[in-house]
Amino acid sequence: MNAPDTAIRSRATRTPAASPAPAASPAPAPSPAVRQADGMAVASFVLGLVGLLAMNLLLGPASIVLAALALRRGTTRPGRARLGLALGVADLAVLAWLVAADQTWSWSIG
Repeated sequence: MNAPDTAIRSRATRTPAASPAPAASPAPAPSPAVRQADGMAVASFVLGLVGLLAMNLLLGPASIVLAALALRRGTTRPGRARLGLALGVADLAVLAWLVAADQTWSWSIG
């Protein structure tokens, strides 16, 4: 074989070099204050939900305070914070209803 034939064959058998795909820019990590506010929003929701069943007097106001702090600090989960706020208010409404029905701060089944 002569030199030009081998050059053509070597070009034909080469695979094109894979061009690197453009790297997607990673999403910026939320600041610690925003992450803390997100945690407050979730905690507010959970405390409000549990407060409907037990310890309304403690968990209702705690849920309201955490929701207000989360919204003030700019949480990325404002819906969850608002739901925690609503559940905290509902906790206090349930407590008021129970107090009016039983004339006591505690409630019992039976």
